[in-house]
Amino acid sequence: RRVLEAAKRANQTGHFIWMGSDSWGSKISPVLHLEEVAEGSVTILPKRVSVRGFDRYFSSRTLDNNRRNIWFAEFWEENFHCKLSRHALRKGSSIKKCTNRERIGQDSSYEQEGKVQFVIDAVYAMGHALHNMHKNLCPGKVGLCPRMDPVDGVELLKYIRNVNFSGIAGTPVTFNENGDAPGRYDIYQYQIRNSTPEYKVIGQWTDHLHLKVENMLWPGGGSQLPSSICSLPCKPGERKKLVKGIPCCWHCERCDGYQYQLDEFHCKRCHFNERPNENHTSCTPIPIIKLEWSSPWAVVPVFIAVLGIVATLFVVITFVRYNDTPIVKASGRELSYVLLTGIFLCYATTFLMIAEPDLSTCSLRRVFLGLGMSISYAALLTKTNRIYRIFEQGKKSVSAPRFISPASQLVITFSLISLQLLGVCVWFIVDPSHSVIDYEDQRTTNPHFARGILKCDISDLSLICLLGYSMLLMVTCTVYAIKTRGVPETFNEAKPIGFTMYTTCIVWLAFIPIFFGTSQSAEKV
Repeated sequence: RRVLEAAKRANQTGHFIWMGSDSWGSKISPVLHLEEVAEGSVTILPKRVSVRGFDRYFSSRTLDNNRRNIWFAEFWEENFHCKLSRHALRKGSSIKKCTNRERIGQDSSYEQEGKVQFVIDAVYAMGHALHNMHKNLCPGKVGLCPRMDPVDGVELLKYIRNVNFSGIAGTPVTFNENGDAPGRYDIYQYQIRNSTPEYKVIGQWTDHLHLKVENMLWPGGGSQLPSSICSLPCKPGERKKLVKGIPCCWHCERCDGYQYQLDEFHCKRCHFNERPNENHTSCTPIPIIKLEWSSPWAVVPVFIAVLGIVATLFVVITFVRYNDTPIVKASGRELSYVLLTGIFLCYATTFLMIAEPDLSTCSLRRVFLGLGMSISYAALLTKTNRIYRIFEQGKKSVSAPRFISPASQLVITFSLISLQLLGVCVWFIVDPSHSVIDYEDQRTTNPHFARGILKCDISDLSLICLLGYSMLLMVTCTVYAIKTRGVPETFNEAKPIGFTMYTTCIVWLAFIPIFFGTSQSAEKV
């Protein structure tokens, strides 16, 4: 009853289908004023019949002729709503004193208790068992013999389980190997028809179930059977997590992250180059992306590179046109062409960096990524070193220093460049160039946004090592630029070179932390 009250307080009327044992049976008290909550409940009661003669016997019982029953006085007070003792009466109370003239069935309502036949059968079962035990252990003797004094309870239990007689209702009384009597039950359902609640017999159990489904009604008066399951089927992409000890009940757990549903009870992680589909029932390849020519990250560098190449070619054409003029010769014509070649390669490398990575593209990247800067800085270093040696030698003597001719300058420059090429060749031998697909860099928490990046197999450390030689040339050139800052005003080439190297150092100092600081960003590609 309290469970029904709790369901009513929780506003769960009609939500539950209650199953009641024979303790509930067809009683009114558990459902009184809770009829709507209890509607549709299914209960059972052992099959029973009214014992003839018991009503007449019981209704004739009084306090005088039933003193042997120590609980009868308490039943008398409860049944007739009176008190046997004056001291139990309270002032102002509506409870009266019992007169002993009350009669069961006349001064109170009476209905035979349904379990009377079972109590009678139980007594007879004990009687039959003792009779059979006495007949076997004490044959021909009256009263208890030594073998039954005292009675062995274990032995008596065997005789009880072996009894077989016809009970008070005419049904056989027997017990199985577990000591249970055969089950014979009436099945009831608490129904509300035309606003009138009642217990209606809908079936019975005698060895097997006989159920009249067509006679059943459910909350709301419908005849449609409610779903009778512990757990709903799991959705696609969910695995069953069984409830311990209840194989028919489970919880559904989503295969999350990069997992997919392997079978009914297990999730499995997709291969490193795959991700689960929308409902996590299988794996699909992770999309491969690369830097596209239409991307803003490509359009802007290409635009700047094109401007740089145009400007570089304009200077080259100008130099060629005025190749034999004094100003071109005075500026170091040969090293200027080398310097312009390096600048051109720096701009042209932009297109290699954007092109689709493959064996040839990755190989060319290794060669030209550091080569353009090595050529540029080698030419500048040779030029600043030449200026420095000329003025340092001039402080000591009037003779010209060695290796200041154009041919010598070219030899020094190409020697410096060859070191860069030698390093690249060693790199090719140790680690051959190839393209890779990086699935870790863009492995997001949400698999839907996961991407594989097609790129060349050049690590951040390898890239810095590749450019390290160029940085060494740049720093050395900057040192010479500082040393030649005091040359005469008429020799004005040293100061623009110095200014160039100062700004280059600042740019490189900014580039290195930015490069490593954004190495894990989403736009690293």
